[in-house]
Amino acid sequence: QVQLVESGGGLVQAGGSLRLSCTASRRTFNNYHMGWFRQAPGKEREFVAAITWSGGSTYYADSVKGRFTISRDNAKNTGYLQMNSLKPEDTAVYSCAARRLFTTATIHDITKYDYWGQGTQVFVSS
Repeated sequence: QVQLVESGGGLVQAGGSLRLSCTASRRTFNNYHMGWFRQAPGKEREFVAAITWSGGSTYYADSVKGRFTISRDNAKNTGYLQMNSLKPEDTAVYSCAARRLFTTATIHDITKYDYWGQGTQVFVSS
């Protein structure tokens, strides 16, 4: 069992930046690939970014490519999502997730992730 806790959300003006953190409860965090998802009011949860267990490969949704950066520090059992040039449409609850098995074909599939955090709210004002 892995527990994930997100932090770093908040209110920011358009064009601003935030860094989200996702801290895992177990030192075996480096056995898990990690993803970030978001859900805006009235919308389905959508993929934002993913990173392999080693940090060697990263993947992004087209809507955030070039603005967001996913990373991880396995020594600290923590993953990050650096969000720059934020837009009002980035407003959502952001959740991190972890999975043992990884295929590039399923990085967007929320059902393939084994563990989820509770989410952190990001609000971008115009």
